Amino acid sequence: MSDDRLIVALDVPNVVQGLDLAARLGDAVSFYKIGLGMLTGGGFALANELKQEQGKRVFLDMKLFDIGATVEAAVRGIAQYDLDFLTVHGDPQVVRAAQEGKRGKSLKILAVTVLTSLDRADLDANLIKSGDIRDITLERAARALEAGADGVIASPQEAAMIRALPQAAGKLIVTPGVRPAGAAAGDQKRIATPAQAISDGANHIVVGRPIWQAADPAAAARTIVAELAGI
Repeated sequence: MSDDRLIVALDVPNVVQGLDLAARLGDAVSFYKIGLGMLTGGGFALANELKQEQGKRVFLDMKLFDIGATVEAAVRGIAQYDLDFLTVHGDPQVVRAAQEGKRGKSLKILAVTVLTSLDRADLDANLIKSGDIRDITLERAARALEAGADGVIASPQEAAMIRALPQAAGKLIVTPGVRPAGAAAGDQKRIATPAQAISDGANHIVVGRPIWQAADPAAAARTIVAELAGI
């Protein structure tokens, strides 16, 4: 039994390995994320295979950022694949362009607030304004939602605050940086367990390495699904 609140990140090098992992996961997983690292390894082909041939839901994590006309054109092209979620950077002008590009399609545009791999020291190095990282994330989320985003990507540590925003009513919150209890944090710096993330207001959680690096990926996925069953 799967639960589409769990999105498994197919962070493998190419479509062959992606299909192999999906086969190993079988009916334990119904929703997959395909990221930028897979793009040159057949990412679009994999997305189409999973969606059209296997009936899975697909989240394309491209984090698009460019001038409005380019974002609009890119999203219009991606929307023809009938995928479920697509990420863009949460700058309002980017969000508005993406919404124009997907016009008439069911594709959900998710805005990236602050990457979950970043902390305050990283923001300082990038010349991002001073202040608490959670406050900056909250402000970016509010602005992206006001611009028309269907939801936001944010760390589970900000999910509850974002869910409380008036602008977040009826919107999606998708949280990467989720690690089952006892799993290594890896390069994520703002993490939470699956149950905590959902309890704090996330609609979906994204889990990668703790599943696909497991000796039995399907069993690892089912453990998370079982954890979510009580929420």
